[in-house]
Order: sequence, then C-alpha cells, then structure tokens
Amino acid sequence: MVKKVIRQYSEAFRIQVVREYEAGESIFSLRRKYGIGGKHTVQDWVKKYGTEGLRRGLMVMQTAEERDQVKELQERNRQLEQLVAQLSLDKLMLESTVAVIERDYGIDVKKNGLTSSKKQASGKKQRK
Repeated sequence: MVKKVIRQYSEAFRIQVVREYEAGESIFSLRRKYGIGGKHTVQDWVKKYGTEGLRRGLMVMQTAEERDQVKELQERNRQLEQLVAQLSLDKLMLESTVAVIERDYGIDVKKNGLTSSKKQASGKKQRK
C-alpha cells in the first residue's frame, strides 16, 4: 500500500509565494517552481494572504469621450427598453379589446377593418 504524502507549508512560505504571484509570476510557474501539487492551493493562498487578489478582473481603459458615449448609449438603451415595454402593453390592450369585440358583438375584426361579409353589407347601404 502506497502512503500519500501530505505536505504542509509554513505561513511564511505561503506569503512568499503569494508575493511572487502578485509580482507577476503565473500560478502554474509557481506550482512547478516549488513543487506544489494542489491545483487550487496557490489560489487559496492568494485569497487568504493576498493584498490584490487573483488577476482575473477586466480592466477597461477609456477616454473621457468614450466614457460619455457609453453613458449616452446606456441611457438610450434604457429608454428603448421602456418604449418596448410600453408598446408591448399597448399591443396587449388592443388585442384584448379586439377579442372582447369579437366575442361580445360577433364581429370579426381584422387589420384592414371589417371582413368581406360586413363590407358587402355596408356597400349595399351606400348604393341605396
């Protein structure tokens, strides 16, 4: 039976590895350099001892004009989303109104107005 070797690292060693990571070394190179076996060991140390955290954040560099343009576009997007919501409600209200008219009055309402049978009836009234 093969016994598994469990390595314990001193706190000073952990802090040293974290400082090297914060100085720009990759986690992979630090694991290889010091023979650290655990896949998440260095990441856990960085979370615990690091002052800057893991280097995974997205940094966006913008000029003042670009930042203003982004704000304007976000505001325009918000306005358009409100408009779409309002138009959706208006459409739903009109569809409901049409359904009620068709159900209560027996009139088949379509986009172009009355159906052909109603047009014929209204056409007869006009000819008289």
